[in-house]
Amino acid sequence: MKLQAAPFLRHLTTGADGAAAYWAVTDDGLRIRVGVFPCKDAKGTVLLFPGRTEYIEKYARTAADLAARGYAMLAVDWRGQGLADRLIADRRLGHVGRFADYQRDVAAALDVARAADLPRPWHVLGHSMGGAIALRAVLEGINVKSAVFTGPMWGIVMAPVLRPAAWALYLAGGPLGFDRRLPPTTTAESYLASSPFEGNTLTTDRAMWDEMKRQVTTEPGLALGGPTIRWVGEALRECRWLMRQPARALPAICVAGSDEAIVTVPAMRERMARWPGGRFVSIPGAQHEVLMEAPAIRARLLDDIAAHMDAA
Repeated sequence: MKLQAAPFLRHLTTGADGAAAYWAVTDDGLRIRVGVFPCKDAKGTVLLFPGRTEYIEKYARTAADLAARGYAMLAVDWRGQGLADRLIADRRLGHVGRFADYQRDVAAALDVARAADLPRPWHVLGHSMGGAIALRAVLEGINVKSAVFTGPMWGIVMAPVLRPAAWALYLAGGPLGFDRRLPPTTTAESYLASSPFEGNTLTTDRAMWDEMKRQVTTEPGLALGGPTIRWVGEALRECRWLMRQPARALPAICVAGSDEAIVTVPAMRERMARWPGGRFVSIPGAQHEVLMEAPAIRARLLDDIAAHMDAA
């Protein structure tokens, strides 16, 4: 594969020295964007799988933190978000045909990793939706030495009364032609762009909140609002499938903030209890974006992640 340069929005980032972005085409013809963050004398590479609404520049600071611990990093703009091809006319909405389609993006990203000759061994780090994508990739045999999951989407926090309604909308939406619409209670506006720091469910750190907000307001083309009815149904189906699968014999840790309010912590605890040698870590006072928390929390977490990968 010949690497094809893509835009990297350096003005949005901190600590992105040497970073580059490349286009990759999936086997179903979509163009995604892959970010490569080098590290001198790296002892391996972290394949970072971002969450829904995210994009590679958001993780430039994480890449710098990992580089300080001896690891290069790769990150992905999944189909339907970031600068990757959007899937429906209203680019503000998060949409996917089938959740397993994200594995096509994984395959294309790995082509970039190989073409860029990223240092081995490789390790996967999946956050939120990326944690679900990473878990399926692990179960299907991705060639990594260890796995880290932060706030993984193995279950979605939802009011009990809304869950059967979400399933009903999903099952009816395709045949009746409305599965590309927003579900009730959601909005097409970006949560970061339209919400105040006070009462947010992502991070307790004001500086990180302001940085994330600045990114999507400076470059509105990166922003993503609520998910479509189809995305929600596909995500619920994927979570159910993932929780039914046996674990792979691979060193793994799962990390969640004690104040997690977006994905379900009991699903994480259950999955890791069934994972041979798996470890669940709760971070007191942290919220969903544990990699975007206060500096002291990030430093301790990244030390733990690096030690986990070093041991593997």
